[in-house]
Amino acid sequence: MMDARKPVHTGGCQCGAVRYAVYAAPANPLICHCRTCQKAFGSPFAALVTTSHDQFAWTRGAPAWFASSSAVERGFCPQCGTPLSRQQLDRTQIQISIGSFDDPGKLSPVKQICVDKGVPWFTTLAALDALQTSEILSPEFHDNLKNYQHPDHDTLAWPSAGGQS
Repeated sequence: MMDARKPVHTGGCQCGAVRYAVYAAPANPLICHCRTCQKAFGSPFAALVTTSHDQFAWTRGAPAWFASSSAVERGFCPQCGTPLSRQQLDRTQIQISIGSFDDPGKLSPVKQICVDKGVPWFTTLAALDALQTSEILSPEFHDNLKNYQHPDHDTLAWPSAGGQS
């Protein structure tokens, strides 16, 4: 059954097999430095937002789930492996990975948690040299690049017949 509500945010995995919609502004945007999030995201931290299950829907496909502890399970795309969500086993709320939103820039973290578990160099990132994409990749590289990722918006079907839509 199609949901008639208008989403506030949409997102999904890298390949487009799993898509979702959030129907109310998500809460508590944060960065988690716990070791479980590090391993689940293959990254030094996870950026997450929280919403209730009644304000959230999987709109294409469904994630696979891994119980990362006796209290938490994590959703990921079974096709491409993109980390998508985290939820307590009581399923009262779901946390969605900020990076999987179509416009992750609209969901700025307001706090960090489990900082005692963070990698020690995290606090030095702002001091590193910062290069624009054009400074490391040539225009010819971009002209010849074939991108197989799902675009950052909903599509009727994926993959589309002509490539990206």
